[in-house]
Amino acid sequence: MTQSNADPAAANDPPPLHDQLCYAIYTAGIAIQRAYKPLLDELGLTYPQYLVLNVLWRDGDQTVGAIAQALALESSTLTPLLKRLEAGGLLSRTRNRDNERQVVVSLTEEGQALKHRAGCLSDTLLAASTQTPQELAALNRDVRYLRNAIYSQIGGWDAPA
Repeated sequence: MTQSNADPAAANDPPPLHDQLCYAIYTAGIAIQRAYKPLLDELGLTYPQYLVLNVLWRDGDQTVGAIAQALALESSTLTPLLKRLEAGGLLSRTRNRDNERQVVVSLTEEGQALKHRAGCLSDTLLAASTQTPQELAALNRDVRYLRNAIYSQIGGWDAPA
């Protein structure tokens, strides 16, 4: 078919799904979560709950807004996760004494102790990926760079330091 006979609308058709970077990243995320699932089940956590705990393990007490910012989530999405973690005895939520509109989230002793049990997730990913630690670190760096570059153009999120 010559260029003049080609359907001009077809020029805007998306590439096949398997050729799209967004699909590869999306399905890689799903694969990682599936690899983590048995360990998270043992810990009694969902993957989003694990992410919340990671923020608290790294940064200590945080406002709901700060956790939402770190995870690129809306506060309204985060609140049900926090309620379930609080009901499970892993964290507590209290009003900020200096600004009652803010809720401060803190780990309980049980939540802090879970950090050491959750450390094995990175070993799981390393084994399941068949990559070296250096290869995974390079991939992580490249994906973070891509994410940050996209957000710098579209706005809506500041990458955590």
